[in-house]
Amino acid sequence: MQKHVLSKSTFIRGLKCSKSLYLNKHNRNLKDELSEMQKAIFNQGDMVGQLAQQLFPNGTDCTTKTFYNFEESIKKTQLCIQGGEKVIYEAAFQFNGVLAILDILVKDGNGWKAYEVKSSTSISKTHINDAAIQSYVIENSGLKLDDIYIVHINNKYIKKNELDLAKLFTISSVKDEISKIEIEISSEIERQKKILNQKNIPTKEIGPHCTSPYSCDFIGNCWKNVPEYSVFNISNLSQEKKFDLYNKGILKIDDIPSEYPLSKNQKLQVSCEQSNQTIINKEKISNFTSELLYPLYYLDFETFSSAVPIFKNSKPYEHMVFQFSLHIQKHKNGETTHYEHLAVADGSDPRLSFIENLIKYCKGTGDIVVYNKSFESSKIEQLAVAFPEHQKELKQLISRIKDLMVPFQKKWYYKKEMKGSHSIKNVLPAMLDNLSYDSLTIKEGGMASHTFAQMMSGTFKGNTENTRKDLLEYCKLDTLAMVEIINKLNLEVISI
Repeated sequence: MQKHVLSKSTFIRGLKCSKSLYLNKHNRNLKDELSEMQKAIFNQGDMVGQLAQQLFPNGTDCTTKTFYNFEESIKKTQLCIQGGEKVIYEAAFQFNGVLAILDILVKDGNGWKAYEVKSSTSISKTHINDAAIQSYVIENSGLKLDDIYIVHINNKYIKKNELDLAKLFTISSVKDEISKIEIEISSEIERQKKILNQKNIPTKEIGPHCTSPYSCDFIGNCWKNVPEYSVFNISNLSQEKKFDLYNKGILKIDDIPSEYPLSKNQKLQVSCEQSNQTIINKEKISNFTSELLYPLYYLDFETFSSAVPIFKNSKPYEHMVFQFSLHIQKHKNGETTHYEHLAVADGSDPRLSFIENLIKYCKGTGDIVVYNKSFESSKIEQLAVAFPEHQKELKQLISRIKDLMVPFQKKWYYKKEMKGSHSIKNVLPAMLDNLSYDSLTIKEGGMASHTFAQMMSGTFKGNTENTRKDLLEYCKLDTLAMVEIINKLNLEVISI
């Protein structure tokens, strides 16, 4: 059997970008290195795929010991079909130089049905194209499909005692959607084959396609001429305007013409970059800080999520709290007392001990200061729903929350070192040069989330004791940063 030229995944890549298609075939060394977060996403997708097989049990798996031995997988699939197998996992087909491996193939009284499993919570255009190339290859290989389905996560599902797969997954026919584009498949395959046979890399400027509907893994190569801080970092600037500036040869913020149409805050960012000016709105900041009710409780949460809900009364992809840090400051610019909580990653539900300690340490009066109120408030709200016996105390905590992000989001305080961002990771080093996340082993929330998720699943391979210390240090800096930022704001207001 002749080796395939395209696979389902490379066909989808080719629809997105001809240059990416070519580089993936001929210059794979230029690919960006997969981050631990990206690896976790892929692993989660594999786990969802395995779980979905239980919807159609007792199937035969056509994968081989050597992953790239596709010819054997194709032969095994044909033998299963001819032998009367009713359920086949990882069924492999090849036609017109295109390889397609289907997640689940099922034969019932009405004929063959194809099922492609996705870990997403909805069906995208990419999924339709994915199913379309699958259908094209399978049917032209000689197997008539009665229907083709996308199996995806139902994000409305709430786990009770046992996992209910029939409710966890939504199964949707995409046969009608495929019929609208199937006529284009053959010509698109030939177009992509011609691209792969070229001697030179296709010319393709960067554009919105680089990150939509998903990020390309050649961004590091294609965007190498874009400065680390550029017009693409202007806060809330539309994609259209970003690429308008880029296409006009304007990459540096310094080079943006004064007459270019920008919002008030965007103009402020550009102006501060060009003039090295610091913006401090004394009146607004003074109003904000004077309204804070002491003692202040500086609070930060860490969460993790899973496509498949693990605990009772939880949903797919729900952000599950597992850690908090709390600094309590009794008086303005006064000393602080620190408290912290980190769940034991033993597979048990981390939420109840979290709630108990949160209520214990935050009881009393005084404002609870967070950075991005919507996040902490929504997590506490979810806890109140899942554990109604603590609803009253949790609702009281929500009523006390104040958002430290506001002065920076509204640009009442802005320095060019913040680079258009109001993230605490940018605000902290811009305001205080003695505090930084750079020296920490765990530097941001995504890494903390991924690390704890691995611990919970039993797949973590590092030193657990040291990593727990790293998690505590990271979360502690988040709340200490808020303390120091408030202290700095108080001093700045006085000094103006």
